Amino acid sequence: MTTRVIVVDDQAMVRAGFAALLAAQSDIDVVGEAPDGAQGVELSRRTHPDVVLMDVRMPEMDGLEAARRLLTPPPGVTHRPRVLMLTTFDVDDYVYEALRAGASGFLLKDAPPADLIAAVRVVASGDALLAPSVTRRLIADFARQRPAARGKPALRLKALTERETEVLTLVARGRSNTEIAQDLVLAEQTVKTHVSRVLTKLDLRDRAQAVVFAYESGLVAPGE
Repeated sequence: MTTRVIVVDDQAMVRAGFAALLAAQSDIDVVGEAPDGAQGVELSRRTHPDVVLMDVRMPEMDGLEAARRLLTPPPGVTHRPRVLMLTTFDVDDYVYEALRAGASGFLLKDAPPADLIAAVRVVASGDALLAPSVTRRLIADFARQRPAARGKPALRLKALTERETEVLTLVARGRSNTEIAQDLVLAEQTVKTHVSRVLTKLDLRDRAQAVVFAYESGLVAPGE
């Protein structure tokens, strides 16, 4: 199945380079490009991409606001693409907020071409791009600066079973489903089921939001 992608970046050379690289892949179809967040949102509404590559800092409308509009569309708009944030900084408050808004992860602009292609495929498959240690560090850094929530996020943990809480803890520590299965001596399919139930019960879109939630609820502490 072909993955439909749009590239949103205010630097024309960067935008064209990413588009050309992705378009050369047989399973990826670049359906458009935009120079700022506002035009990116409008383009996404028209073309219905599976994945939006979104620069963080842009004029007119930055990537954070554009991601929010795409991931929390107004009434009547049903399409919600996966959003992969692009940044030149490995620790960036904008990216953290984008993850909270529902972005599926982020990638440094100077990452190797193979990493960009792999990232698009990972996000398109429905997974969050949390494998790079820098992503976990970013979330932990900002969680360290913000006290754990004592209200609704913490209360929502009570909806989980003991096993689901264990699984969420390991997800927040960056474990893959295979690693969680080994840690808890479970079948990998069972772990996938637990992860799915956690996301449903906590009303989270994907693993990226689950990691942020685990830190902000106090389930996982930075540095553990």
